[in-house]
Amino acid sequence: MLLRFAAGRPLSGGTCEFLQWVCRRLQAQGRRVWALVWDNAPWHTSRQVRRWITCHNRQVKQTGRGVRILACFLPVKSPWLNPIEPRWLHGKRAVAEPDGILSPQELTQRICQYYGCANLEHIAQDTS
Repeated sequence: MLLRFAAGRPLSGGTCEFLQWVCRRLQAQGRRVWALVWDNAPWHTSRQVRRWITCHNRQVKQTGRGVRILACFLPVKSPWLNPIEPRWLHGKRAVAEPDGILSPQELTQRICQYYGCANLEHIAQDTS
């Protein structure tokens, strides 16, 4: 899977690909609904992403197969409602190298070690 980025931020097409990838994983686990709580980043609220979620949910309802997405948006400028924000902040500080750039492999290793998580298959990113 190839995610496209603009100025370091994901684009809507990449977000749709990511949503589809997560839905496949959740469906394989037998899940039927995904309560997706996220902020109002432009790549979360774009017309393309909202349209993709609507079409995806319509298809799930019609076929009876798949994972329905229940998108719940946090209020604007409310980081205290998003418990991941402090974790991102502390995680970035813990793995960053102040006087150098880490290789993707080194960064991945540090992130997995800090958060105590497995290194899953990556979604490739196209920075062009």
